[in-house]
Amino acid sequence: MADELALLVADVYEAAGALRRSGEALAAAEGQTQARWQLLSVVSEEALPVARAARRLGVARQGVQRIANELVGEGLAEFRENPDHRTSALLALTPAGQEALAAITARAEAAHRVIGAGLADADLAAVRELLRRLTRQTDAWTEWATGRGRG
Repeated sequence: MADELALLVADVYEAAGALRRSGEALAAAEGQTQARWQLLSVVSEEALPVARAARRLGVARQGVQRIANELVGEGLAEFRENPDHRTSALLALTPAGQEALAAITARAEAAHRVIGAGLADADLAAVRELLRRLTRQTDAWTEWATGRGRG
């Protein structure tokens, strides 16, 4: 089991790299980066403070703040007053940001159709479920190993 898990981890990293490269290409076709695309996406349904957007993306707040400032500077996003926290503005998309996100999303949907050709929905669903279980078990182990899950 340990050998198969090690091989799966290597395959997941390889797949993640391939998906990152394709994401960069998709975003670049619309004049964006994958990091900017991810931030546009994470604030597309509701405006969020930068710190919460960073937590959802699993990345450092400082990097997200830099990207947020760039998006605001280019008119793709705006900072709005946060009624719950005066010093932590909410990042929201502008109409131009919504258009940019829609263009990238359309490209991604077309790419997914090509990439997914020949892959059965049931197989993809099974892999997704396995990855979710693996993620939960890995997180639980990490919490235990770092002492956060011990008492």
